[in-house]
Formats: sequence, C-alpha cells, structure tokens
Amino acid sequence: MSSLYIHIPFCKQACHYCDFHFSTTLKHKSKLVRAICKELILRKTELPAAVENIYFGGGTPSLLSQEDLDLIFETIYAHYEVVEQPEITLEANPDDLDLEYLQMLYKTKVNRLSIGVQSFFEVDLKLMNRAHTAEEAESSILLAKRFFDNISIDLIYGIPDMNEERWKENLAKAIELDIPHISSYALTVEPNTALKHFIDKEIIPPVDDDLAKSHFDILVETMEQNDFENYEFSNFGKTGYYSQNNTAYWTGKFYLGIGPSAHSHVNSTRSWNINNNPKYIKAIIAGELPAEREELSLTDRYNEYIMTGLRTKWGVNVKAVETEFGLNYAAYLMDQIQDYQKQGLLALNGDMLNVTAEGKFLSDGIASELFMLNLK
Repeated sequence: MSSLYIHIPFCKQACHYCDFHFSTTLKHKSKLVRAICKELILRKTELPAAVENIYFGGGTPSLLSQEDLDLIFETIYAHYEVVEQPEITLEANPDDLDLEYLQMLYKTKVNRLSIGVQSFFEVDLKLMNRAHTAEEAESSILLAKRFFDNISIDLIYGIPDMNEERWKENLAKAIELDIPHISSYALTVEPNTALKHFIDKEIIPPVDDDLAKSHFDILVETMEQNDFENYEFSNFGKTGYYSQNNTAYWTGKFYLGIGPSAHSHVNSTRSWNINNNPKYIKAIIAGELPAEREELSLTDRYNEYIMTGLRTKWGVNVKAVETEFGLNYAAYLMDQIQDYQKQGLLALNGDMLNVTAEGKFLSDGIASELFMLNLK
C-alpha cells in the first residue's frame, strides 16, 4: 500500500519555532490548489500500489475551503486507485475549527483530524506565537468530537520556563479530553527562526536538553498509565488509533508528496519539490515537475532502515538486514551494537533489535552511530 501527502503552504502567521515552508499571504491559494491537482495528474503513475491513506499537512490545511478540498478529492479519486476505507487526515489549527468549518469538513472525505494544540497554557502559546488561545485549544477539541472520533493533537515539551508541573497538567488535560492519539515533540531551535533570534538576544531562555529529557520521561510514563502505546518515538496511540500516515513512513512504505517543498519516496528514489510557491505554480502550469531527485544507494537504504526502525516499537529485524542488504551489513550492525547492549540502551531479542526504555530518548543519536559510511 502507498500514501499521499498534500502540502498546503499557507499560515495566518509564523510560529516562532517553525522552519517549514509556508506563506502568510493567501492571494495565490486558488492557483496553488489547481497546481496541486495538476501535479497529482502528472504523477499519477508513480505509486506502485493503491493509496491507503491521504494526509493534508502544512502549513495550515484548515485554511482550505470545501471547494478546495472537493477539487483535490475529485482529482485523487479520478486518477489514483484508493482503498475502500482510507484514512484521510487534515491538520487543523484550533482557531479554524468553529462549528461551520467542522460541519463542512464532516461532509467531505476527511475522517481524521490532527489538531495543532501545542499547549493548553496561554504563556506557552504566546512564546511560540501561536494564532489560537488556550481556551480555543480546549473548545476546538470538544467541538471536533461532535463530528470526528479519530482525533490526534500535537503537544510540545521542553518549552523554556515550562516546569514539570505545567507539563503534567498539559498531559492531564489531553487525557481528560479523551483524545485517542497524541503526537508530542521536543521544542527544537532551528536556524533562521524567530526563536533562534530571541534566544541569541537573550529575550527567551535557551532550550534545556535535561528539561526536555525529564518531560519526555513524564510523557512516556503518563501515556503508558493511560493505555497509550508509544508505537513511534513521538507518537502515542490507543488500540486502533495509530496514525496510518506515521506508521507508513516509519515502516518504509512508499509515499508521494504533492505541493511546494513536499518530499516523496518511491522504490529507491527520493525527491523533493521546490520550496517556492510562485515558481512551483509556474512550473506545474507548464507541465514540468519542479523537483530534485536522488537514487538511494544500498547504504543509504540501510541507514534509513536503521534510523526509522529504531524509532518504532517494531525495531530493526537483524535477519531482514542480512536478507535485504547482505552479510557485510548484518555483521557490521552486530559489531556496532555491542557497546549499546552493554550500556543497556539496545536489546536484541531473537532477530529483533530495539532501543530500551533507557535508550529511547537517545534513539536518533544511537541510530546515527550505527550508520554504515563506507559501503556502496
């Protein structure tokens, strides 16, 4: 099975921490939606299997109108094979989810919402320059639950001056609201963001890695106590509510990314679209795909398998490494993991290699140390 990702590069305002591609002007929105539809048609033969999930990410997809969504869905269903009951997720900001907009969404093919809450506290939202208020964060969820059962929210931890108690209260509020899926990320300081500028100017305290680790430990413990499974490092779902989009990505299924800056991975090819809205529109109108492509070597694919596998509850299958990549890779992996096993950060059970509870917060760093650098 395959996935479709649709990137909607518009936002009402810029969050201080965000380095994704977006524009705060909507004047080209209609043109861009039409270009997205044309790109879908131009690339309709690329996916090797039926589409099982469609994900509208951004940016802010909840800025799309019913006309926009209907046009995109009509294009997808006219040119792609889609399974009978696909998971179709739309990312939404709380301030967009009023009764009228939710009633409209309910009439479309969207069947899952991912709400960008980030925090239930005003002080955190102001620091991050979010467009919604703490009151809207809660009220949007209560309203959304009248129309959708499958709802996820995003929460950010490691925010400067957020103590453990406030983080626990954030999690308690999410549990009280009975949300079946939570995606939670550490606040990171990206270059060329307002957050980086404010920290450099000492307007905002720097991000504290020890605080983020403490918040993560609280997150994992709290989620486990409330019947959530940490199926991927940043994602927690109750039974039957894992994100199909997230699961597809972290288990290596193929996906096609449509829209400015969207990434794709099909077979051994990775590609990414230009991150400029006017240039993207111009190229697509001319029937050209404004994308760069690279062929992944065997080593590239091995490294990616290690990185994604160790972030999930399923881990890395050592036997599959031998079968897919060869004896040299399997032997290299077995040699590299020994120190981490001794430190209690990795565990090998039969053919399955997983990070331990102690190693979970370090999983990306551990994976990078296991990368093969010299075989092609």
